[in-house]
Amino acid sequence: MDKLISYQQARMARDARFDGLFFVAVTSTGIYCRPICPAPPAKEQNVQYFPSAIAAAVAGFRPCLRCRPDSAPGSPAWLGSDTTLRRAVKLIEQGVLIDGNQQQLCERLGISDRYLRKLFQRLGISAKQYALYQQVLFAKQLLHQTALPVADIALHAGFHSVRRFQDEFKQQLKLTPSQIRGHRMSHSSPLLTLELAYRPPMAWQQLLQFWQARTLSGMEWQHGDCYGRTIAIEHRQGWFEVRPDPVKTVLQLTLHWPYPDGLSIVISKLRRLLDLDADMQQIDQHLSGFFQESHIQGLRIPGVWDRWEAAVRAVLGQQVSVAGARAQLNRLCAELGEPIPALDTPDGVAMRLFPTPSAVAHSDLAMIKVPQARRETLKALAQAVLDKPDADPSEWLCLKGIGPWTIAYAKMRGMSDSDIWLAGDLGIQKALQQRATPITDSMLSPWRSYATLQLWFNLPAKPNKLTATANKQKPKQD
Repeated sequence: MDKLISYQQARMARDARFDGLFFVAVTSTGIYCRPICPAPPAKEQNVQYFPSAIAAAVAGFRPCLRCRPDSAPGSPAWLGSDTTLRRAVKLIEQGVLIDGNQQQLCERLGISDRYLRKLFQRLGISAKQYALYQQVLFAKQLLHQTALPVADIALHAGFHSVRRFQDEFKQQLKLTPSQIRGHRMSHSSPLLTLELAYRPPMAWQQLLQFWQARTLSGMEWQHGDCYGRTIAIEHRQGWFEVRPDPVKTVLQLTLHWPYPDGLSIVISKLRRLLDLDADMQQIDQHLSGFFQESHIQGLRIPGVWDRWEAAVRAVLGQQVSVAGARAQLNRLCAELGEPIPALDTPDGVAMRLFPTPSAVAHSDLAMIKVPQARRETLKALAQAVLDKPDADPSEWLCLKGIGPWTIAYAKMRGMSDSDIWLAGDLGIQKALQQRATPITDSMLSPWRSYATLQLWFNLPAKPNKLTATANKQKPKQD
C-alpha cells in the first residue's frame, strides 16, 4: 500500500526521480507511460502500475508516443538485489542473445537454464523475450531521435532482416516503424545525436573534476561542461561527447559510430560508464545519514571504458601520485594507442585509443618509467585478458603484482560495481580517521562504491594526493 501511494504521488508530481522505476498504464487508452509523461494525468481509477515496460506490454498496453518509455533510465525495481539477475540483464543489454543463445548466456552466468527461466518468471516471460523487447524499444528510440533509415535501425537493434524487424516491432508495440517515423526524411550518418536519460540528482561537476585529473592526452578531452573520449569495440573505432541538457534530465550525446550495427552495445556501455541507471534517490537516502552536511547529492561512479583499462590505470598508479600515474599512462597511450584518423575526430584533431591487451602483451614497455616488475605485471595482465576476455577480475589475483586493491578498482571503475569498498586506500583510511562518529563498510553496503567516492571528495587534501595500499601489496593510488 505504501508503494502504491508513492507511485500515485510520483505520477501526479511527474517526479523524475522515479523515472524508469515503474510505468503507468491507462486502461481507457490502452497506453503505458513513464511517470514523467507530460500528458494530462489520468484518473486514478483508470490507472495500473507496472514494474517494467515489458510487464505493461505483456498486459496488452502499447507505449506512449509523447513520453517515449524506450528512453527511460534502466535499473528497474523488479531487479531487486538479485546479483545473478542483474548480471543476466546487463549481458542481454550488451547483446549476448542477439547472435548467441540462451544456453550460452547460462554458461556465462554459471547457472542452469532452469534457474534462468525461474529468474525471469517474475516478468512472466523468457530471457529471450525480454531481449527481443529491449531490441524493439531501442529501435523505437532511434526512430524518434535519429534520421537513420529503417534498414539501418533494424541492424543497429540486432535484427538481421528488415522484414523480421517490422514484424516484431508491430507484434511487440502494436505500432509500425512508419507510425513512429512519420513523414520525416531519413539518411545515414556516422555522427548521431541522442538523449541519455537519468534520474536526478546528477553531480556532473564532480564527475568532470574526477575525470579531469585523470584525462589522457589524445584519448580524452573536456571543454566547458562537455566530456569526451575515444572508444573501441573489437576492431571498431569511435568517439563520443556528452554534456548535460540545461532543461531536461538527460545528457546530450554526440556519437561518432560509422558502422552498420553494434549501436545498442555502444549505448549500453556508455550508460554504464556514465552510471546513468543508478537510483540516486535510494543511494543518497542510504548514505546521507553517514555524511550529513558533507554529503554530495547525486555523486556517481566515474567509469572508464572497460575493466582492462581500469586495471592498467590501477597498476600504473602504484606508489605514485595521480599526476605521476597520468604521466606514465600518457607515455603508454602515445606509444601503443592505435590512432584514429583526424578526419573522423572532433575538430579534425587526430586521437588515439587506449592500448589493447595485445599491444601491451607484445611490447617491452620501455616507454614507461616504472620498475621492471611492474612492466611484467602489465604484460601478465594483458595475456590473462587475451586468454579469457570475459573473466571476472578476481581471477587476476593469481598474477604477481596484482592484489585486492587492483581488483576492486577494476570492478568499481571498469564494471561500475556499486558495492566496492577500497579498504586499502590511504585516502579512505585518512577520511575514516577524521570522522567524529565511526562507520564500518557493512553499514554502507550495498552502496560502498558511492561511499568510497563520498569519502574521496570530502578529503581536505587535493584529489591528486590520494594513495592506496592493499593487502600484501605495495602502496597504490589513483
